[in-house]
Amino acid sequence: MTIDPYILAFSSITVIVTIWMGFRSAKSSKTASDFFVAGRSVSVGWNASAISGEYLSAASFMGVAGMVMSSGYDALWYPVCYACGYLFLLLFIAGPLRRFGAYTIPDFAEGRFDSPVFRKIAVVFVLFIGFFYTMPQMKGAGTTLAYIFPGLPYWAGVVLVGAVITLNVALGGMKGITLVQAFQYWAKMFAISVPVFVLMSVYGGYGKQLDLNGNAQRSTPNVQLSTNAPAAANALGAPPNVESSKLNVGRSPLPDKAPKDETWLNPFGPLTTKAAKAAKLSAEESRPYSLLYTYSLIIALVCGTAGLPHILVRFYTNPDGVAAKRTTMWVMILIGVFYVFPPVLGVLGRNLLPDLYNGIGAKGTDKIVLELPRILNEKYGTLGSILSGITCAGAFAAFMSTFSGLLVSMTGALAHDVYGRILNPKSTPGERMRMFKWCAVLVGTVSVILGMQVEQLQINFMVGQAFAIAAASYFPLLFMSVWWRGMTMRGAATGMLTGGLLALGGISLTSFSDLKWINLNDFWAAHPLVRILCEQPAIWTVPVAIGLMIIVSKLTAAAVPPDIRMKMLVLHAPEKLGLKQEYIQEHTPGAH
Repeated sequence: MTIDPYILAFSSITVIVTIWMGFRSAKSSKTASDFFVAGRSVSVGWNASAISGEYLSAASFMGVAGMVMSSGYDALWYPVCYACGYLFLLLFIAGPLRRFGAYTIPDFAEGRFDSPVFRKIAVVFVLFIGFFYTMPQMKGAGTTLAYIFPGLPYWAGVVLVGAVITLNVALGGMKGITLVQAFQYWAKMFAISVPVFVLMSVYGGYGKQLDLNGNAQRSTPNVQLSTNAPAAANALGAPPNVESSKLNVGRSPLPDKAPKDETWLNPFGPLTTKAAKAAKLSAEESRPYSLLYTYSLIIALVCGTAGLPHILVRFYTNPDGVAAKRTTMWVMILIGVFYVFPPVLGVLGRNLLPDLYNGIGAKGTDKIVLELPRILNEKYGTLGSILSGITCAGAFAAFMSTFSGLLVSMTGALAHDVYGRILNPKSTPGERMRMFKWCAVLVGTVSVILGMQVEQLQINFMVGQAFAIAAASYFPLLFMSVWWRGMTMRGAATGMLTGGLLALGGISLTSFSDLKWINLNDFWAAHPLVRILCEQPAIWTVPVAIGLMIIVSKLTAAAVPPDIRMKMLVLHAPEKLGLKQEYIQEHTPGAH
């Protein structure tokens, strides 16, 4: 087992700094308000960095590049829609949600409809979405540790990272991880951008790499001539003054498992045509299925962003609704800049490391971000190892920051909503804070166990599934509750439960099939439409959820909360009018 000292050093520094910052921040987390909403005192700059750090998960740092490499232009919908989802948040949800002044989304659900029963339903979906989202983070952890320590089993990385993050969250809650997540955004930005600039300066820019696709006659081993033509010419046995354009230099031959160039460059590539290919449909016959898959994926990612509990709860840490909207705007900018880089690494990986197409699980294309810089070692000694160490550090920051946010969200739901509001309503803030720590350990343990089971699934694929569940449950709840005064508790609950459970059922069916827990290959081949509607259910579950909310609310119009006018004013009136309230009063500054 050979361990690269640079990779080990940079990764260790990231983990140590994360733990140190967690311990340091934990000293200032003294109240329940600090644990649940960071004392509602996080500034716009810090919160935007922290939300970006939390949102840019292993799916963003590793999964986007890996999926672009494996599936081609099909996969570009992921980074585009990840960023676009914040526009929905900015326009429709962020400000009103903060003005309502809850601690958690279940708080909002109960307060908006005066229904303790609805809180219980909302808690269930916090946990469902949270656990679905933790699994790809654990896959990123296992993949990275297996790369750093060759021969280390995948599960060991999952256990190690899970233990470290659980400790951090249990120590300091939301306030404890805010500073850590803000730092981790900038660490990830540095770790993804520097290797891209270095690799492009050596092997050519994005356009030059993209030109290699579609030119099957170019099959000479990788030699780049854009910046060092004489050296490259010598490598091919040509005189130093031979112009680079006259040399037949390109990429290594692609393995059989790799998609062909024309497929990889097609907007309807391996990702969206999978079901149609299994059914042996022609290219023309598969086009409607590909369009359906694409539209459903877009709906899932855009609406799902506006329904992720661990992201939404961060808006409660802002001082007011104006700050929440400004924070959202800056988050769009920060993550938009970040998403420029992973697709470039995916394109470079296809040409420079095609052997990864033959890998499976933790050894496949999902590790291209970690592996790619090391090819520089052949020319520049340890430079590649240093850059690979930086990307490994960024990968650690990615899954650690997102897992931290998920853990806080799920732990808050258990400690505040289940224990503090349902099981023991008379509990003191101190008791809830202690319960938060125990729940963090419980949720962390379950997340680690689930993460051990998903090595064979792609990171981005799993994240897309979590988004689809959020899009069909929390997004309709929040959007309709904030903007339609005629919504009733029964309407909201019926729509959220039906849409969320239908999405969960379809996604679970395809996941169990992909993991070979059940054999449905013959059924999927005979029914490609059913396969797509199960794998990407947002296109029908979101309209079903919203439609049921409207229909049932109309049928139960007498149950609209009597103070709905005041609640809508609180949600939408500018703070200057003084109508903002804090639904949870007991821990606000000055309250006793």
